[in-house]
Amino acid sequence: MPLRWGRETELTISAVQALDPLLKDGRPQTYRSGFLPQPVVRFTGQRDATGDLVEGFLTSFVNVSRVHPIQNIDEYGAILDGWLTVLSRLGFHARHLSAHGKLTTWSRGQVEGVTIHFSHLGLPLGDIVLLWNVENPGRMAVDLGTGLERLAWARTRMNWHRLIYGRFAQAAPTGTLDAIRTATLLIGHGITPAARGPGGITRRVIGTISPDAVHLGVSALVRTSYDYWSLFGPLSVSWPAVAAGIEKELRL
Repeated sequence: MPLRWGRETELTISAVQALDPLLKDGRPQTYRSGFLPQPVVRFTGQRDATGDLVEGFLTSFVNVSRVHPIQNIDEYGAILDGWLTVLSRLGFHARHLSAHGKLTTWSRGQVEGVTIHFSHLGLPLGDIVLLWNVENPGRMAVDLGTGLERLAWARTRMNWHRLIYGRFAQAAPTGTLDAIRTATLLIGHGITPAARGPGGITRRVIGTISPDAVHLGVSALVRTSYDYWSLFGPLSVSWPAVAAGIEKELRL
C-alpha cells in the first residue's frame, strides 16, 4: 500500500484500507490481501506527563497485518489459529499469550466490526478484527495486525530506545530521534514539507526536532532510518536529499 493514500486520511492509516473496495464500495475485490508490512505514521501514541512518547510507542512504525476477505466465521478462527502458529515459530509460547475484548460491535460509516486484542505476558501486541459491510453483512473480512517494532520488543525484552535507535539512543532527546526517523519515511516517499495536506504532516514532524540537538546535521540518523524503511519498499528520494530536506526546514 502506498504511504500517501488520499482517501479519508492524509496518509494511509494501515493495511486495512486495502479492504475498502469490498467493505465500502460494494465491489468483490480488494487492493491487496494476505500478510502486508505497512509503514504508517500516527500521532496517537501514548505520552507521559512531559509529552514524550512512552515505551512501546512511536510516531512511525511498521504495521504487520493480514487483511483477508472471508466467507464465514470459521475462516476467522482459522486465521487466528494460523497467527498463533506464526507467533510460536517466533518464540512466543502459546501459554503466555492471552486474548481479550468485547463482542459488542462498533460502527464506522459503512463498516461494522468486533475487535479482539492479544497480549504476550501482559504486553499488548495487537488485535484481530472481524469486519463487515453494514448493508450487506455477507461481505466480511479479517484485519489482523501488530507493530513489528513492538513484536521485536516483546520477543527480546530489550531496552526500548536501544532497540529502536541503536547507537543513537543517547545521542539526542527521544522526541528528536522519533521525528528524524519519521521525517525520513515521509520525505523518502516524496512528501516534502508544505503548509497543508500531507506536506503539512512532514512540517509538523520536523517542527518537533530540537535544533540544539542537531548542530552537526541529521545525516547519520537519516542514513540508518533510510536503510530500515527501505526494507519494506523502495523510497523515491535518496537519503542525501532527505537529510538536506530536513536540514533546510530546520535552517541548519
